[in-house]
Amino acid sequence: MAPTLGFFPVVTLVVLSGFPAAVSSRRDVLELGDADFDYLATEHETMLVKFYAPWCGHCKKLAPEFEKAASRLKGSVQLAKVDCTTNSETCSRFGVSGYPTLRIFRYGKDSAPYDGPRTAEGIYETMRRQTGPDSMHLKTKDDLKAFVNNHDASIVGVFSGTDSPRLAEFLKAATLLREQFRFAHSTNLQLAEEHGANSECVLLFRPPRLANAFEDSIVIFRDYLTIGSLRRFIRDHIYGLCPHMTIENRDRLRVRDLLTAYYALDYHHNIPGSNYWRNRVMKVASKYVGRGLTFSIANKKDFLLELEEDFGMGTSDGGELPFITIRTRLGHKYTMREEFTRDGASLQRFLEDYFAGRLKRYIKSEPIPEKNSGAVKVVVAESFDQVVNDPDKNVLIQFFSPLCPHCKKLEPVYGELAETLRSDPKIVIAKMNALANDVPLGYDVQGFPTIYFAPVGRKDEPVRYQGTRELKDFLRFLKREASHHLVLSGFKDEL
Repeated sequence: MAPTLGFFPVVTLVVLSGFPAAVSSRRDVLELGDADFDYLATEHETMLVKFYAPWCGHCKKLAPEFEKAASRLKGSVQLAKVDCTTNSETCSRFGVSGYPTLRIFRYGKDSAPYDGPRTAEGIYETMRRQTGPDSMHLKTKDDLKAFVNNHDASIVGVFSGTDSPRLAEFLKAATLLREQFRFAHSTNLQLAEEHGANSECVLLFRPPRLANAFEDSIVIFRDYLTIGSLRRFIRDHIYGLCPHMTIENRDRLRVRDLLTAYYALDYHHNIPGSNYWRNRVMKVASKYVGRGLTFSIANKKDFLLELEEDFGMGTSDGGELPFITIRTRLGHKYTMREEFTRDGASLQRFLEDYFAGRLKRYIKSEPIPEKNSGAVKVVVAESFDQVVNDPDKNVLIQFFSPLCPHCKKLEPVYGELAETLRSDPKIVIAKMNALANDVPLGYDVQGFPTIYFAPVGRKDEPVRYQGTRELKDFLRFLKREASHHLVLSGFKDEL
C-alpha cells in the first residue's frame, strides 16, 4: 500500500507579463497610466513625469539618463513616465504635444514645466533643488557661511523684516527660478554688513572654488527689486569672467559668442591644478571685457566626443595644455592651432586675429568630390555655398545619414526625381551626409532624412519639405515653390 500523503501547501510560481502600471512602482521610475495617474501622483510631494512615445528617438536617448537620475533621487524625488500612445487621456489633459515632455508635479498637481538639462547629472541636480523650500531661511552668520560654501553659486536676499515687500518679491522669484539657482533669505541685516551693504539687498556669491584675483567673489544687487530685474542681475553676473562650463550649463553659456579652454579640469580632486590654467585664461580674458566674447573653461574628457565631431580634435591634441575653441551664437567655429603658452601670449595672438577677422573658420567637411556627374549632386560642407546657395539655381537638398534605413528607402525615388529634372538647367537635386559635414545655420536637422528647398532669391529662407516621399508629391512641391516652370524628362502624368 502506498504511504498516505499529508496535506502540504502547494506553491505555484506564475510568471506574468503586463502587470498593471502600479506594480512597476518597485522600480526607480514609476509607470503611470490613465487609470492610476491621479491616485499615485498625489502620494508624492515632488514628482518629475516624462510623457513619451516608444517610437520617439529623443525619448529613447533620454531613457537611460532618466533611469540613472531616478536611482540617485530615490527617496527624495519620484520620477515617473507616461506612455502617450496608450494613455492619451492623461497626455491630452496636460497639453502634451511633443515627445518627450517633462513636467514637475507637487502632490499630484501640475506645478511647472521642466526646462533643465536632460542628462542624468543635470536631472539630478535640477530636481534636487526642487526638494525643500524655494528659499532657505538663514538666521546666523554660520547659516550663511554653510549655505554659500557650495559647488554652485548662491543668491541670498537680506531684508529688514518678514513684512518687507522686497522679501515677498524675492520669494516669488525664488519659486520661479529654483530649478536653475540656489536661493536663501534672511531678515538679519547684519549678514549683509560685513559684505559692504548696510540696507536691504541681494548678494550673489560665486562658487568658492572659482575665487580669483581678477573679479569679486560677491556681487551686490541694490536696484529696485522685481522678478525681472533680479533675473537679469543673476543672468549678467552669476557666471563671472570665466565660468566652468559643464554638460548641464553649456546651452545657457552658448547663447553668446564663447571661447572655451578645454583641459584636464577636476574641481573635485584638484582645485589648485584646475585654477592654474583658468587663471592664465582669465589674465588674457580680462583685457577683452566688453568686446562681445565670453570665456569659459571645461573638462576635456566631458566634451571629447563633441570636440572630435565638431572641431576635428584628436585625443592627443593639446596634450596637457589647454585646447582653445571659439563657437559663436551663429554656429561659426574657430580653433587655436598654436600651442597654448603659460604666459598667455599665444592666446592673445589668437584673440587679436579673431577680432581682426583674420581667422579661418573651422568647417567639418568631407573632401569635395572630384567627379560629381550623377543626377543627384553630392554636396559637402565646403561646397555648400557654391552649390546650394548658387543665386541662379533652385536647389532641393536632402540631409541624410548612411546608417538611416529611411534614407536608403528614399534613394530610388530621390534618384528618379533627379533624373526627371536632369534636363532643367535651373534646378539642382542634391544630398549631403549630415554626420560627416557641418549643417549650415538655418537648416534644422534633427532626424533623417530631412529635406529642404533653397529657392532663387530666398537662400536665407529655406523651405522644409514635409510632404510624402513619392515622386509626384516632390514634383508638385517643386512646381509650387520653384521660381520657374519645371522642365521634365519623361514624366507623363499631370501634376
